[in-house]
Amino acid sequence: MKNFALIGAAGYIAPRHMKAIKDTGNKLIAALDKNDSVGILDSYFPEADFFIEFERFDRHIEKLRRKGINTDFVSVCSPNYLHDSHIRFGLRVGANVICEKPIVLNPWNIDALAEIEKETGNKIFTILQLRLHPAIIKLKEKIAAEPKDKTHIVELDYITSRGHWYYTSWKGDIQKSGGIATNIGVHFFDMLMWIFGDVKGNIVIEHTKDTASGTLELQKATVKWRLSIDTAQLPAEAIAGGKRTYRALNIDGESFEFSDGFTELHTKSYEQILAGNGFPLLETRKSIELVHTIRNYKV
Repeated sequence: MKNFALIGAAGYIAPRHMKAIKDTGNKLIAALDKNDSVGILDSYFPEADFFIEFERFDRHIEKLRRKGINTDFVSVCSPNYLHDSHIRFGLRVGANVICEKPIVLNPWNIDALAEIEKETGNKIFTILQLRLHPAIIKLKEKIAAEPKDKTHIVELDYITSRGHWYYTSWKGDIQKSGGIATNIGVHFFDMLMWIFGDVKGNIVIEHTKDTASGTLELQKATVKWRLSIDTAQLPAEAIAGGKRTYRALNIDGESFEFSDGFTELHTKSYEQILAGNGFPLLETRKSIELVHTIRNYKV
C-alpha cells in the first residue's frame, strides 16, 4: 500500500484521483485545498488529514516523514498555473508526482522540472487518459498499420458549456489557465499527435476567451479543430437533446465514436503508473509546446 497526498482536493477532477487511489488499493494520508468544501473525502478517505493552508500541509508532510511515514506519491489537481510549484514540492518531500493536465503552461518549465527529477531521483507522471481509451488505442493501431505516406482529413469539435462563473474563476484568466486551447484542448492535441504524428504546420484562426479554432498539419493528417465553452456554439441536435457538451471527431468524413469509456481512465492511469508504465514528464513536451504556440499565435 502506497501513501498519497493530494493537492487541490476541492477541484472538479480531484474525485477521479481519489477513486483511482482507492481502486488501486492505496491510501490518501493528507489533502490540501484553500476551499474547505471537500465532503467528497468522506466517500473515499474520511481519515485523511485535511488542510486549507499550504504551510501547514507542508509541515504535516515533513512531520510524518520524520516519524518514518513517507509520502510515496503526491497527486496534483490544483489550478494549472500552480502545477509547477506543487510538482516541485512533491519532489522535494521525496515523493513521485502524478499531475493533471496541462502538466505546466510553458515548455521551459519541463526542462527545469527534468533537472529536479535528476537531482532527487523521483519521477513525474502525467494523466494522458485518452491514450488509454480502448477505441483510441485501436485507432492508433489502425493508422500505424497503414502505408507511411497515407494521410487523412480530421475534424475535431469539442464544446463544453460553462456558465458565467468560469470567467471569474482562475480558468477564465489566460495567465492562470493558459486559455481555452490549453485548459480544455491539451488532451485532444496530445491524442491527435500520438495517433497522426508530429506537427508540420499550425494556423490559429480564432483564440478568444471562450472559443479557439484552427488547422494543424500533422505527419498523417490535416486537422481542422474547434474548442469552445460557449453554449451558443452547440449544434441544434445537442440543444434539442438537452446536452451541454458536444464532442465530435470525424476522420475522412466518418464519425469516430469515443464518447463512452471515460469513467475508469484515471484508475487505469494510476494502475499503469504504479506498475512502472506511466507517461513520464518528457512525454508531455510536444503537446505543451503546441498549446503554448497556439496561445501566443498572432491571429
